[in-house]
Amino acid sequence: MKLNQSLLIIGKVWPEPASSAAGIRIMQLIDFYQSKECHITFASTAKESEFQIDLKALGIITKFIELNSISFDEFVCNLNPDIVLFDRFMTEEQFGWRVTEQCPNAFRILNTEDLHFLRRARQLSIKTTGNLKNIELRTDDTVREIASIYRSDLTLLVSDVEMDILNSEFQVPKSILFHLPVFSKKNLGSIPSFDSREGFMFIGNFYHEPNWDALRFLKESIWPKIRTKLPEAVLNVYGAYPSQKVLDFHNPSQGFLIHGRVDDAMNVTLKSKVSLAPLRFGAGIKGKLLEAMAAGTPSVTTLIGIEGMADAQNWCGIVTDSVDEFVNGAVSLCTDEILWNQAQLKGFEILLSRFEPEIHLSNFESRLTSTQENIKAYRKEHFIQQLVQHQTLMSNRFLSKWIEEKNKS
Repeated sequence: MKLNQSLLIIGKVWPEPASSAAGIRIMQLIDFYQSKECHITFASTAKESEFQIDLKALGIITKFIELNSISFDEFVCNLNPDIVLFDRFMTEEQFGWRVTEQCPNAFRILNTEDLHFLRRARQLSIKTTGNLKNIELRTDDTVREIASIYRSDLTLLVSDVEMDILNSEFQVPKSILFHLPVFSKKNLGSIPSFDSREGFMFIGNFYHEPNWDALRFLKESIWPKIRTKLPEAVLNVYGAYPSQKVLDFHNPSQGFLIHGRVDDAMNVTLKSKVSLAPLRFGAGIKGKLLEAMAAGTPSVTTLIGIEGMADAQNWCGIVTDSVDEFVNGAVSLCTDEILWNQAQLKGFEILLSRFEPEIHLSNFESRLTSTQENIKAYRKEHFIQQLVQHQTLMSNRFLSKWIEEKNKS
């Protein structure tokens, strides 16, 4: 791709790579574009957080933007970026039409993090039926997100499973999609041995509903059975933004310890013997499991947990949706050094074959270059983009203008 291009990233939130996989993902994209000498501006409507990364220290311009305000039109017109990257479809809904009006030649990229509609549909299925057998994917969320995908020139997906769902279930052409997972490598420092580690761990950002559900499921259905088999076992729970409901789970007598946010997730993962991730719903790539592999920490998780990462027969630990099998797997990994070492090596193999950045970035750069250089022909080829863009431009434009005028009164 061309050097010295200008990139505008419109973020749903300010990046917090120490808090979530989504924060890690957006920083990996920023690192890639900085390696290509792009001039980056990061804009968001979100309030600043004490945990957000210092983008200015990285040479990135930051800008607070307002919803339903002509001030954004003036800002983006003056900036006139070559590339606009929308972090999650909601930001594309809010600002995409304005970008199209003010900077029609800008190359528009949608970064999904995960498919919002898929995660929401699975969550509803678990809530109403307790399983994922009959998920209803054709919802308003689906319509909104796929419309956003069609309006964008290129959509980035962290999971190849999600690419297949979009293509097979909704006939979204693969020509407008690109599989770019969250990257990870084996930890460069020393990897503690089986005997040097202690206890189980769970980690996750508790703003993310699948993590709260998994922790509650772990506390109520899984951990009591593990403690029956291993009476001295301890589970250390880490994660950003724990609610009072999470903090109330703290119970030293049951070996269930809530620590909350940690500055260095890798450090606590390296010290843990087994990572537990009983995810019942979700989408995308699970950062907690990538980090466990990088730390050489075997894991016990579900089919949802490994989606887009590996198959159950080749996982670095145990994969099951059965509570009893989950418990037995956790106990086995915690007590069987041979099994534990085999799982650790499998994790390193998965990282090397699927998640090393070098595997994907050259293809990503080639795709960006070919699409940008032929953007007019590319857009003509994808007529549905023009159709959806036209209808959305009209509806969102008039709704936003109405809100803008209403806010003046």
